[in-house]
Amino acid sequence: MFDIERINWEGLLTSASILILKLAAITIAFLIVKAIGKKIIERSFQRLMERDNVTRGRALTLKSLTFNLFSYVLVFIFVVMLFETVGVKATALLAGAGVVGLAIGFGAQGLVSDVVTGFFLLLEKQIDVDDYVTTGSFSGIVEAVGLRTTHIRGFDGTLHYVPNREITSLSNHSRGNMRALVDIGISYDDDIDKAITVLQDVCNRIAQEEEAVVDGPNVIGVQSLGSSDVVLRVVGKTQNGEQWAVERKLRKALKEALDANGIEIPFPHQVYVEKKQPGEGNNQPQLDS
Repeated sequence: MFDIERINWEGLLTSASILILKLAAITIAFLIVKAIGKKIIERSFQRLMERDNVTRGRALTLKSLTFNLFSYVLVFIFVVMLFETVGVKATALLAGAGVVGLAIGFGAQGLVSDVVTGFFLLLEKQIDVDDYVTTGSFSGIVEAVGLRTTHIRGFDGTLHYVPNREITSLSNHSRGNMRALVDIGISYDDDIDKAITVLQDVCNRIAQEEEAVVDGPNVIGVQSLGSSDVVLRVVGKTQNGEQWAVERKLRKALKEALDANGIEIPFPHQVYVEKKQPGEGNNQPQLDS
């Protein structure tokens, strides 16, 4: 029969205290090493970003990936040390992890596909942090690139977590100069050549004022003949990410220049016909803008 009085409570308490102290020391060491490692990684990539041959986005991408790998390795070492402390041999743990990993691998093909796809995304430099990209139904700015998921911040503020295996096609809008395009209509009664001259003068002024403009802008001519207007197209090239601001400035300046030169920008008109009773006079159409 179990005799509780024969238990060495003092020894058990001492052993438990030592075990708790060891676990606490391992945990504290884990947190300290993680913090130090994070600072070292940040400083290393800060120096890397100062080099001319490494872009900021590329450096941030590699920093995020390096920190993820460092965290995974550190957590694994931490878990192994915890098991060693409580008496579980690391060799048995690794052997068990291998068997379990093999079993999980057959059911985790999606995870493997994520890792492989993420590896090639980074290896081929298809995407970097701060790039403006479109993949599938998502468009936005890349905030993080990992081996499993890519984080894309939409322009409405939504953060999309996209598994790498779902990135079957990728459009990167942050590689090279971008096109600024503005279509503006004039009425059929206006002089097209005069309108082109007025618009080109505005384009020349914008090119001198805006450092973001790298080519043009130029009026390339009549783009289309609409139901009520003649559409003229203006095209230029800007630094990456500046095309929207240049387009907005162009629209405002072009509209003001056309107004100043008496060139009409057509807008929809509606014609109302008022039907009168017999004897009240002829039915006259009324034009309402």
